[in-house]
Amino acid sequence: MSHDSTAAPEAAARKLSGRRRKEIVAVLLFSGGPIFESSIPLSVFGIDRQDAGVPRYRLLVCAGEEGPLRTTGGLELTAPNGLEAISRAGTVVVPAWRSITSPPPEEALDALRRAHEEGARIVGLCTGAFVLAAAGLLDGRPATTHWMYAPTLAKRYPSVHVDPRELFVDDGDVLTSAGTAAGIDLCLHIVRTDHGNEAAGALARRLVVPPRRSGGQERYLDRSLPEEIGADPLAEVVAWALEHLHEQFDVETLAARAYMSRRTFDRRFRSLTGSAPLQWLITQRVLQAQRLLETSDYSVDEVAGRCGFRSPVALRGHFRRQLGSSPAAYRAAYRARRPQGEKHSDHHHDGPHGVPGPSPVSPEHAPVPLQARRTAAASTLAPSASLSTEGAKPELYATGRLPGQRSAP
Repeated sequence: MSHDSTAAPEAAARKLSGRRRKEIVAVLLFSGGPIFESSIPLSVFGIDRQDAGVPRYRLLVCAGEEGPLRTTGGLELTAPNGLEAISRAGTVVVPAWRSITSPPPEEALDALRRAHEEGARIVGLCTGAFVLAAAGLLDGRPATTHWMYAPTLAKRYPSVHVDPRELFVDDGDVLTSAGTAAGIDLCLHIVRTDHGNEAAGALARRLVVPPRRSGGQERYLDRSLPEEIGADPLAEVVAWALEHLHEQFDVETLAARAYMSRRTFDRRFRSLTGSAPLQWLITQRVLQAQRLLETSDYSVDEVAGRCGFRSPVALRGHFRRQLGSSPAAYRAAYRARRPQGEKHSDHHHDGPHGVPGPSPVSPEHAPVPLQARRTAAASTLAPSASLSTEGAKPELYATGRLPGQRSAP
């Protein structure tokens, strides 16, 4: 799913300064950036495909810092341009940043701010969003990044409205995308915006990718948690919650186990993770339901009960919001995709509390000691796009969707 904003029409309509050209795209590379993400805008905007009906862009590859740029596999790149070349570009793309915890070079941030002030369109692919945020270009705006890094982006830059559900977010003059493949989605969107559906479709055919993907990042969510929570007392509460997802409990229960008031617990949980505890809890229940639908023959009603939902209706609602389909449709699609001969686990093999247990011949699912489960809690929180309460309106990962924004069809 993409997200086009109508909240900032003035920004989207700004004119380029005289020295900048709309057809010039500058790609800003840094040492330590992954080569795949870096190559996406180079391939989209740097190859002449006019024979296929794709209008040509003029590409400027710019080094964001001095020296050879080291990338994946120990390769060294030498960019033909420096930061000064950005001054001619109508679009500036930051395809990746080497570290979500270290600050980008101030000279590069100044160049991005200046480009934005002069009307250039600024694009951050995947972790490139951290560079845009460091430059202050995402303040008060909706943005996305790879779901794994969304908690850190929301925590480090609380004024950014982080939405980890979207494949990309178009806020007019500032655009961001999720992980690797979503960078292709956003680049195709830019071509579509500049030159129409036919040009974007022609480019998609040459790249052998869909011209427009539906859905968002929810289906790819893992149970990852910012590293800093590993030594925090809340890790034990997280571990307990994961062990008891089959039970019906609420955030008040978790707050009591942490010996905190609900307000203090919410604040502490959000400060550590960037996510509200109820959002996280519902997401974990949906993830558990997803696993049961994949690996058991339980009915949807039984799955709902075994994942702590109060009713099958609640499961269906949250499941559809997070994964874009009903539980029954998800199971059918999963089994249709599964290689022939691969079997799901027998639903008669129950573990503790009636939750399906692993196959006795599967050592990878052997019982895990409590201390190991507590340690594992440091990698169990997923960036959540679920609801603030069962049946309530969707709530964003950080501070919520801005008024007037809409999702593209």
